[in-house]
Amino acid sequence: MATRAVAERWLEQLTSIPTASGLEHGVIEWVEAWAARRTDLKLTRDSGGNVLIRQKGRAKHPPVLAVAHMDHPAFVVVGVDGKEAAFEFRGGVNPEYFDRAVVDFPSSGASGRVASYEAKTQTGVISLTKGEPAPGEIGVWRLKKGRAKKDRLQAPACDDLAGCAAALAALDKTRGEPSLRHFGVLLTRAEEVGLVGATHAAKNKTIPEDSRILSIETSRELPNARIGNGPIIRIGDAVTVFDQELSNRISHGAARSGVRFQRKLMDGGGCEASSFGVFGYRATGLCLALANWHNRGNLDDFEAGTGDPVPMMEEISISDYHGLVDLLVVAARVVDEPTGLADRFGAAYERTRQILD
Repeated sequence: MATRAVAERWLEQLTSIPTASGLEHGVIEWVEAWAARRTDLKLTRDSGGNVLIRQKGRAKHPPVLAVAHMDHPAFVVVGVDGKEAAFEFRGGVNPEYFDRAVVDFPSSGASGRVASYEAKTQTGVISLTKGEPAPGEIGVWRLKKGRAKKDRLQAPACDDLAGCAAALAALDKTRGEPSLRHFGVLLTRAEEVGLVGATHAAKNKTIPEDSRILSIETSRELPNARIGNGPIIRIGDAVTVFDQELSNRISHGAARSGVRFQRKLMDGGGCEASSFGVFGYRATGLCLALANWHNRGNLDDFEAGTGDPVPMMEEISISDYHGLVDLLVVAARVVDEPTGLADRFGAAYERTRQILD
């Protein structure tokens, strides 16, 4: 079982891997190597390239799957002509962040500056200042770091590689307990361009229909959902509300366990729980509050018209990350335990129903 230090190392490694929708190979290679070192796990890939990791042996309960996505908003080269590289951008970022932004291509070592960007088509041109990237290569923002703070991780791609790291760390914790063999991990592709990998998995029944989904995200920090206040049980997103009973069981189990957590509606964007839910799966959400969502530094000030758009490292709380790992393990334990709410409300009714006479 991984120590906290080892789980942090996985977090740091995964959140530094260049990745993009449809080009998640770097993350997949890391995950495949991780799983190969654990002979009690079985890794498979579905027809859409999503990665499913299950524990070997007979499980006593239907699957509980921690789901996270392996892509992050990024530039993808579609052609090179002399000192210009044409690109498409896969993910959602305000067009103002592209103005003269510096872009690095880690695979080739090339770099350049955005010369033009068309928001409607999410395409543009980079004026190359060093080297030449290959078509299909991933480009990443040259990111500024914010002021260093205690208990914070600043990294290029917390969304959602921090979720991937937490899911794997939780799986590593549950491996030695036969009663938790139902817990597994599904890592999806192309979330940033429309929940594509998750929808593929849901429509094609990559996972059993009785699976319970714990959709993990890093979600934009909100005034009532702050970084450092614990991982968040996410009861809904900008698209849907999530499974009531599943959310309640996890909330009650977390409260009994002593894990510090928040329970919030995180409606800054959509997440994969919505896709699984509309295709018939029981799904709820867990997340980490995130600063500089999609590498958009000064986002609140920029939206208020009081700050400049500056590409920056994303930022999460390390203690929130460890709390999320613990919360995932708690969730795996309690999703089949009733909350007792029906008995509680029923008893209250019996005590006071005469007031209706």
